[in-house]
Amino acid sequence: MQQQLENYLRNNHLTNLDLKAILFDMDGVLYDSMPAHAESWQKTMEEFGYKSTEPVEFYLHEGRLGKSTIDLITEREFNRSATKKEEEAIYARKSELFQQLNKDETLPGAKEVLDFVTNQGLKAVLVTGSGQPTLLNRLDTHFPGIFTPETMVTAFDVVNGKPDPEPFIMGLERAGGLKPNQAIVIENAPLGIESATAAGIFTIAVNTGLLSDEILINSGASLLFHSMTELLQKLPEIINLSHTVRI
Repeated sequence: MQQQLENYLRNNHLTNLDLKAILFDMDGVLYDSMPAHAESWQKTMEEFGYKSTEPVEFYLHEGRLGKSTIDLITEREFNRSATKKEEEAIYARKSELFQQLNKDETLPGAKEVLDFVTNQGLKAVLVTGSGQPTLLNRLDTHFPGIFTPETMVTAFDVVNGKPDPEPFIMGLERAGGLKPNQAIVIENAPLGIESATAAGIFTIAVNTGLLSDEILINSGASLLFHSMTELLQKLPEIINLSHTVRI
């Protein structure tokens, strides 16, 4: 892990980290919601006459704004842009199915990771491409006292979603106007990892989905774990190294 931190510093022309915050994705990091997202997207696209999608594709699109996902698939399927009416109808149906399919379960270890982070005096910030009220409205129930509206970036806040760096640049602002070397990102999706690394932030992948480790590493993740519980075991060492590593 020390080597990965040193590589990050060299690649970004930095001498040290000054860790103040950890920025968390939501789906697939805090909630075990990606299976429901993938299934609801797939069922919706089939209902609207799309034939080229498979559920695993939506793990690749995770973090992208819903409108952008619909536009991309419509362009591929029908060689045209989606209309605003189509975007609204498709996303409304997808949201309806998600509410039916989602089991509202947090990932094992997620609460413990958040509690450890805040007990270390670090700020926890949510940076999600989601606009699903069913999850956003329950954050304080599942993770009480961790997030506030001022420490959340959602689909409602950004113009350019992941993989654009805008969500994580905004996350740094909501963490207190931090610089990229003052935060670490926890992500599970390639587009989110690309977004975070484009913002210049050290990024850890937690592979809780169907994609290969290679996809997440190739997207720019510096470290990879296979569960939040595994991350929790290594987090004390990572935070300690973030305070001591110099180049």
